[in-house]
Amino acid sequence: MRTLVVASLLGSVALGLFAMPAQAAQESAGQQAVLGAGSVLGTLVYAPVKTSFCILGAVSSGFAFPIAGPKTAGNIASSTCGGTWVVTPKALQGKERVKFVGGS
Repeated sequence: MRTLVVASLLGSVALGLFAMPAQAAQESAGQQAVLGAGSVLGTLVYAPVKTSFCILGAVSSGFAFPIAGPKTAGNIASSTCGGTWVVTPKALQGKERVKFVGGS
């Protein structure tokens, strides 16, 4: 029984190593730490601004609902509250876009 557990554990580790992307293996631990810290700090600045924008959009959507109808109000809400909420390390590297305004 113990041999089976050890063999399955080693197999899982081996599969995990082979499945690791080549780029992640090439990045140093220091680069990953800097990107992680930048991601956290960027999100701490970005998230309150995005939250304020979403709240203003929700209020505007509420005012637009009786005048322009539910479709327009929904478009306003999805545009202001959609999009990216977290700054990721990939966004800092330029591999991913940060979309401040979401929706269709």
